[in-house]
Amino acid sequence: MQGVGFRPFVYRLARELELDGWVLNDSRGVMLEVEGESGLVDRFLARLGAEAPPLATVERVLSESRAPDGEPGFRIVQSGSGGEPDALVAPDAATCAECLAEVLDPADRRHRYAFTNCTNCGPRFTIVRGVPYDRPQTTMAGFTMCPACQAEYDDPADRRFHAQPNACPDCGPTLALRDATGAAVEAGDPLAAAAGALAEGRVVAVKGLGGYHLACRADDERATASLRERKHREDKPFALMAADLDAARTLVDLTAFEEQLLVGRERPIVVARRRPAAGVAAAVAPGAPDLGVMLPYTPLHHLLLAEVGSTLVMTSANVSDEPIAYEDADARERLRGIADLFLVHDRPIHIRTDDSVVRSVTAGSGRPLMLRRSRGYVPASLGLPVPATVPITAYGAELKSTFCVAKGPRAWVGHHIGDLGNWETLRSFREGVEHFERLFAVTPGVVAHDLHPDYLSTKEALARPDVAAVGVQHHHAHLAACLAEHGVAGPALGAIYDGTGYGGDGTVWGGELLLGDLAAFERVGHLWQVRLPGGDSAVREPWRMACAWLAEATGSEPQLPRALGDAVDPERWSQVASLCASGVASPWTSSAGRLFDAVAALCGVRAEVNYEGQAAVELEALAHTAPQAGEGYPLPLVDGVLDARVTIRAVAADLEAGVGPATVAARFHAGVAAATADACAALAGAHGVDTVVLSGGAFQNRLLLEATAAHAEALGLRALVPERLPPNDGGIAYGQAAVAARLTS
Repeated sequence: MQGVGFRPFVYRLARELELDGWVLNDSRGVMLEVEGESGLVDRFLARLGAEAPPLATVERVLSESRAPDGEPGFRIVQSGSGGEPDALVAPDAATCAECLAEVLDPADRRHRYAFTNCTNCGPRFTIVRGVPYDRPQTTMAGFTMCPACQAEYDDPADRRFHAQPNACPDCGPTLALRDATGAAVEAGDPLAAAAGALAEGRVVAVKGLGGYHLACRADDERATASLRERKHREDKPFALMAADLDAARTLVDLTAFEEQLLVGRERPIVVARRRPAAGVAAAVAPGAPDLGVMLPYTPLHHLLLAEVGSTLVMTSANVSDEPIAYEDADARERLRGIADLFLVHDRPIHIRTDDSVVRSVTAGSGRPLMLRRSRGYVPASLGLPVPATVPITAYGAELKSTFCVAKGPRAWVGHHIGDLGNWETLRSFREGVEHFERLFAVTPGVVAHDLHPDYLSTKEALARPDVAAVGVQHHHAHLAACLAEHGVAGPALGAIYDGTGYGGDGTVWGGELLLGDLAAFERVGHLWQVRLPGGDSAVREPWRMACAWLAEATGSEPQLPRALGDAVDPERWSQVASLCASGVASPWTSSAGRLFDAVAALCGVRAEVNYEGQAAVELEALAHTAPQAGEGYPLPLVDGVLDARVTIRAVAADLEAGVGPATVAARFHAGVAAATADACAALAGAHGVDTVVLSGGAFQNRLLLEATAAHAEALGLRALVPERLPPNDGGIAYGQAAVAARLTS
């Protein structure tokens, strides 16, 4: 992998062992040649992987013997050019301890310099234009190193030896403060002035590593409520940035594993349980039991947090449903009505990259559950169980959109783009595909896509000329993604639960039990199908699904439940019940997500939603508050169908009898988890497999995932869960690529 200080490391190691030779970057990666006594060469090869730089991962060391050329000394030679690029570009990495110490040291020449970095940290992916990774191929090309920085760059003993983004206050990027019109704000220290504005309750757009953030004080109710109103973001929680781990601990209860995630070089947003006394405004995360917290990952963020002296909201700079702003002119235009001030710099961002979001699951040491894979993780590659003999571009789905390019044994999943519902997001999607194809020299002979004909991603794929198209069923792609991530070609039994996906029989799928591998699948079971009254309207209004499920469970027009009496007009309820009976504008669906919506509505949690999955998120939160749930509700498997009519009748009966909604929510989760594991065990046994995959957006629900996996493993099954990719549609493109690689091999 380039950009991780590997050449300087090789140089120092070879000089220490008194070996001659050279090392260089080329389009394929790092190449080197050493000459010396055989014992010293063996020691060199052994230490090459064991002592690699912090950002490097050595997968294997390939060597061959050659006749020595006898040239004395060891040197770093100019990067090679030509040939097909095959180098692995490093993700952006959080500021290392050594660089942070310099930034905070008044005696250091980089004191308070917001763009300090070295070979062990700093920008990589967001500034790279091409490979090999050298300064002219980055957005730092316009900054000429001063003599002091050049001396560091040229000194093999220096931490910044061949550090491509090396800079200092005399020669590198600079900060500026601008008002909402783009005019410069006179300030001796732009960062201190921005911090003062934040302390006063103003909203500041901060240009960071992969784009702009919108920042305000997290403990200021007026500021956070104003930001929420300006962004048109009704309820979805804001991300927080805490100054350090101690500050994060005052906001959320952290396990040891969650602390590891927080301080890792990727610096994701970690979703963890909110502390009762967390000092944040109510508008930060209305009604949410969790908070998403991250730590500073650039010197700019460290300095800003220290200057303000409190935790900040640090949310993506956009209007809801648009991609994050990253170009200066576009940011000024789109954020003019949101931000009061703009803290900017003159280092261009080549590719926009949102913050990654993770949570931890499973007892013990824990494991990550990726909710959004982007900055810090992208563009690290993933392996393919079956190598792609033809280069592939996979276009993913429609929501939480990502793409994937693949060739040979590797696949590169793109950064989080968002929902392909507007021109800005689609343009960002196209730019990302073009960048990855160029960066990794993928000229696709095959494009993979979802079967849904109306997805913009499908239309983009099918518009590519002179390529073969491979359509991959949505839930098969979820199954394949998890199998491929774990290096398994199959077969396995997959419980794939999500909101909606284009089915293979003309209906809307979403609660699927699939037997399959990378090549094919069979639908061996599913949730009972009900009407989706009003189509997409039922996604936005969970009370419609409550009506649909009650109608299906009772066989008659249901009465408006007491919990929804103040939220739903009785006439509208009756109209939706008629839609369910007639089937007009109401396709059949087996969606697990819509079942969770129905129960959330019946419990009075949420009649309408303001963001995808909100009802299920709040139902899970409610379940966690149950004092003692008891036995889960029944969800019997009958001829391959999980009959949730029985479940709904039990839910309705308990609510009618006065059982608390929290207890009902907990029993519902327990029942779905146990029934899913039992169904997987029965179907896996019948088909001679012992591996089960749990994936799809519904398994972002930690309570459901942990309980289902525990039940499955107790029944003797090997449970595979997505870890390096999200279980939601952010992993679909990789699954499509894995299927296409298998089908074209």
